[in-house]
This record gives sequence, structure tokens and C-alpha cells, in this order.
Amino acid sequence: MNKAQLVESIAERSQLTKSQAEAALNALVESVTATLKNGEAVTLVGFGTFEARNRAGRTGRNPKTGEDIVIPATIVPAFKPGKALKDALK
Repeated sequence: MNKAQLVESIAERSQLTKSQAEAALNALVESVTATLKNGEAVTLVGFGTFEARNRAGRTGRNPKTGEDIVIPATIVPAFKPGKALKDALK
């Protein structure tokens, strides 16, 4: 499902117009992004938790040349599904 299909699904299920559904989805994404940038987690009970995790720096290998390279430490987004979401997929 891509963003347009998600907007359409939200609009149908919530009886909103597509433009209202897209605005709501964009607001959700912006809010989650801003919260993660502040180092906080976003927990949606039953659905899951979005959080920012620190990934340590490490040594990698360039597959083309075989040369060792240094991969710097970074912060990556992560999602941990909640119990209700896991149960729904069983």
C-alpha cells in the first residue's frame, strides 16, 4: 500500500474527504518525526512504538574493492509492534 492508497483507505473508513485524510496523515507523520528528533518515543497502545535508536559505528568492507571502510555511528528510526498488532497478524 502506498501513501495515496492509505489516504483513500483513511478517507473511506473515517468518512473524511481525501484532502482531509491526507492532511491528517501528514500531521501524524510530522508529529512522529518531530517527537523522534527530540529523542522521545511515540507509543500507540495496541499498535506499537516508534523510537530513535543509536547505531554504533563499525568497520565495513567495500564489496567492489575489498577495502575496509569506517561506517560512522548514526541514529535510526525503529518500530516495535504492539501485542494487538502482532495478534491481528496471526
